[in-house]
Amino acid sequence: MPGQSTQQATIHARLPIVALFLIFLASLLIIHLANFQFFPRSVRQELERIGSSITNTTLRIPAERGMIYDRDGEPLTFNIMQYRLGVSPDLVFDAETLMKQLSVILDMDEVELYFRLTSENVWEFVAGPISAEQGQAVAELDDISLGLEEIPRRFYPQGSLAAHVIGIVLDDGLIGTLGVEGAYNSTLAGRVMDLSVSNVPFDLPEDRPAEQRGQDIVLTLDRDVQFWMEVELEQAVRENGAFRGSIIVMDPRNGEVLALANYPSFDPNRFLEITDPNLLINPAVQETYEPGSLMQVLTAATALESGAITSQWSYNDVGLIEIGGREFRNRFFRAHGTVDIAGVLAQSLHVGSATMALEMGEEAFYNGLRAFGLGQATGVGLFNEEQGELRLRGDTGWSESAFGLNSYGQDLQVTQMQMITAFAAIANDGIMRQPHIVRQVISEEGPKDARHSTVRRVLSTETATILKNLLVRTVREGAPEAYMPNYTVAGKPGTAQINTAIGYETGPNSSIVSFIGFLPADAPEVVAMVKLDRPDDFFGFEVAAPVFRRIADRLVILLEIPDDAVRQELQAVEARLRASQTEQG
Repeated sequence: MPGQSTQQATIHARLPIVALFLIFLASLLIIHLANFQFFPRSVRQELERIGSSITNTTLRIPAERGMIYDRDGEPLTFNIMQYRLGVSPDLVFDAETLMKQLSVILDMDEVELYFRLTSENVWEFVAGPISAEQGQAVAELDDISLGLEEIPRRFYPQGSLAAHVIGIVLDDGLIGTLGVEGAYNSTLAGRVMDLSVSNVPFDLPEDRPAEQRGQDIVLTLDRDVQFWMEVELEQAVRENGAFRGSIIVMDPRNGEVLALANYPSFDPNRFLEITDPNLLINPAVQETYEPGSLMQVLTAATALESGAITSQWSYNDVGLIEIGGREFRNRFFRAHGTVDIAGVLAQSLHVGSATMALEMGEEAFYNGLRAFGLGQATGVGLFNEEQGELRLRGDTGWSESAFGLNSYGQDLQVTQMQMITAFAAIANDGIMRQPHIVRQVISEEGPKDARHSTVRRVLSTETATILKNLLVRTVREGAPEAYMPNYTVAGKPGTAQINTAIGYETGPNSSIVSFIGFLPADAPEVVAMVKLDRPDDFFGFEVAAPVFRRIADRLVILLEIPDDAVRQELQAVEARLRASQTEQG
């Protein structure tokens, strides 16, 4: 038929156009599909992120924290693992059975567990922290709906021993604070990993890079010395009715801190139970105080070193001196007549200290105190060390009368670590060593010596020798309670009134008493400081000196320090050997 033939002809004519149009549309579709797959990465990544957020979660995996050891390799810390338990309720097959199993393992209420196992949430917290044993029991259920998240915890096997030195760890084992844990947190913590893990079911990767682990630290601390210093300190605080106390023991030859004890202290395993936050402060480095008559030793040393006085110096003590328009008097307002340096130190004479300061002058005096490290943190390696306060001319609050007060330890602020470091420099023939608590840092490459070197020479050898002899006399004449018959002890008691906003306290329990001593005086191997706050008795020689004597009796045994007779015999043998070798040569 002609009409049909025309219609077919039209269709045949248009068919190539339609085919081309369909081919064009198909090509566009293919191009868009290829473009989606290969080119617009941002779109694809966004869709992948959305999908991943539904089934995955980002988990921060803390590194295994480095260990802390004492100088002999005894562990002072351990890492233990606890867990948080979670569940994917949609994957729970038999909630009632799982409820009963978990109730036995976790000792939890069954009703509470059931509500969590049947929650409408994608992921539901169940319990935590739970112990490693409980975590193992949960893992053995082999239930795909359950997931365990690691919570690293720090354990301190020695309990409260050296708590202020070691410190604590917060925030699921990530952040160290106090002591070495805080000061060396970045060294101990290692490298944290952020991992994307499936939360249906929640799981943890088994393999972690070895370099993620934190580095180990070896302290200068001697565990046995630390233990006995804490025992003696607690006894001293209790016997003397003191508010608190501290003992520091140091090797003056290299600056190593062998013990640092505070009482009262705390158990770092239970620090969350502490109700008094002041217990977490390390008073030996984080608090300052006026040292009182201990400062007279540094005043005398500076005056001798500057040449303002000699070892033969003396003055006429009339019991009174005026500086900057202010009168300074000895305790009990006594005059003592002709007094030498040893007399000033043994009797803690304010007038004598101020007289020495005047004779050397303001500039030499303050230069000497700065050389001894006052007003500067020692860098011992403990968390948040205070630097103290030593005001100079031009500083707010300084006056000429402050010059006199400073000479015998008032109107300035120091830390215990600064004071024992200064005395250690005298003991070490005038050379100040860097005080330090960390001996080694151990990484994958092996141990690295962390010992510090000389800070500076503070005194000449001659001046240091004069000071040692003066401090031996000070013990015999001013603090016989610290005297030891078989060892020559050099030292100085200190008594400081407690300064408040309205002036110095008076009456009972109103002083800070201390004693710093070293032995053997001619070749010191150990220096120790005792400090007690607010004891029943007022003066350092009657309270702190006997405590020093007790700890010194222990230290010579623990550190195997030979007495004077044995050392003299050894020196005689060495002298005979040298003489014999010289004759043979």
